[in-house]
Amino acid sequence: MNIIIVATIASFACFCCLSFKTFMMQAETQIIAHRGYWQTEPPTAKNSLQALENAQKLNIYGTEFDVRMSKDGVLVIKHDENHGTMKISETNFDDLEKQKLENGENIPTLKNYLEKGKKNPTLKLIIELKPIKSETKEDDLVRKTIQTVKELKLESQTEFISFSLNICEQIKKLEPTFKVHYLKGDLSPLEIKEKKLDGLDYDYSVFLKHPTWISQAKTLGLITNSWTVNDVEIFEKLKKQGIDFITTDIPDQLMNR
Repeated sequence: MNIIIVATIASFACFCCLSFKTFMMQAETQIIAHRGYWQTEPPTAKNSLQALENAQKLNIYGTEFDVRMSKDGVLVIKHDENHGTMKISETNFDDLEKQKLENGENIPTLKNYLEKGKKNPTLKLIIELKPIKSETKEDDLVRKTIQTVKELKLESQTEFISFSLNICEQIKKLEPTFKVHYLKGDLSPLEIKEKKLDGLDYDYSVFLKHPTWISQAKTLGLITNSWTVNDVEIFEKLKKQGIDFITTDIPDQLMNR
């Protein structure tokens, strides 16, 4: 009888220890690579498949990348509105593909990128959908992105961010369980909650200007992330405030701090 009691107590203690460890891991500020991990030696192109592969080798939460739509409706990975001398929204994909990235790669399609990202399911894929002046085209961008994610069965590995409130709301309308975070920085935590979004993903200057927003967001059950944090002092300041995530160009330097 005593042996059973001792074993039960030991099992409970082990469970508590593991639960506490899990809680502590969840409570730590986690790292997201900004446009992949490209600041290597030698450096590679931002938003390239190589930058994604580099991020996959790090023990971090996720990698962020930007999605735009070509004139003929192909979703490509590119931060800037232009690809070389071509404006992406006014150029067909076949022409965009002729212009190489700085590292010699072709411009990746969303499908290319997600297929490679799927090879490491521990790395979250943070999809930023770039705003378009036409809401109709934004809605098309949202629909096509969600379709690609679902075709590849990556619902649990992907999260979404955008500067466009319309894009954020459209994603939640079509897929209420998807995690969606707003980037622009002009809405308070309460306003984000009222919009039924999942979190604030703001430039670090916004959180420095509004030092109570992180704690307010936590009270409301919202997720907080800050970009683009490449300064250790700012990282430590936000970390002390309890921010959930940091997006950075130097994930290798901040991941073990």
